[in-house]
Amino acid sequence: MLYVVPTPIGNLQDITMRALEVLKAADFIFCEDTRQSAKLMQNYAVNTKLLRYNEADANSIARCLDILKEGKTCALISDAGTPCVSDPGWKLVKAARQAGIKINALPGPSALTCALSGAGLSGGGFTFLGFTSRKQGKIVKMISAAFALEKPVVIYESPHRVIKFLEIILQNFGPQTKVISARELTKTFEEWLQGGVEEVLANLKARKKILGEFVLILDPRAQNEEEEQDEPA
Repeated sequence: MLYVVPTPIGNLQDITMRALEVLKAADFIFCEDTRQSAKLMQNYAVNTKLLRYNEADANSIARCLDILKEGKTCALISDAGTPCVSDPGWKLVKAARQAGIKINALPGPSALTCALSGAGLSGGGFTFLGFTSRKQGKIVKMISAAFALEKPVVIYESPHRVIKFLEIILQNFGPQTKVISARELTKTFEEWLQGGVEEVLANLKARKKILGEFVLILDPRAQNEEEEQDEPA
């Protein structure tokens, strides 16, 4: 049995009771970084052995799969949030399914749903692109295709690349593009910014240093609504 277990994205109290039960009962916990995961385990007195899972290493995937084939109960976690959602894990889950191993995915913390629920957007539907390409051409192509669906577009971005990404949006989609920026979600210095991309970009550029991971929500519907209001009756 392989349990896919979400872990807190910031505030350690956000872990579920069921997740803790699974982590304590498992034979092994597969994780990205044993040092990072050890902090959470120590906080909740989880003594299960941690094994590093490296999605870029075929030998690591095979090792974890062999343990599962032995009939062990294992939990798969990432450093923060839900495994396989712009986090490692999908290769092991796929291999385990192909091997006939039962998968049990738990609900829990996710920066994606946390940002969407706090954004105040209507409709329910959205397009999630995760982390985008580093190449401008590919970014523009992806955003253009997503905007065509007329749903909010959700993107993960690092503090080192966020300004460059917003500059690309400004240059290619115009200053009227609406942006909601959620940074350091659930942490002490959680911050939300909202407005046109030019306004949000100026706010971030004025800072000496940018820290924390970002969830960016681009809403093409807000742009279309403004264009419709500007049309003569």
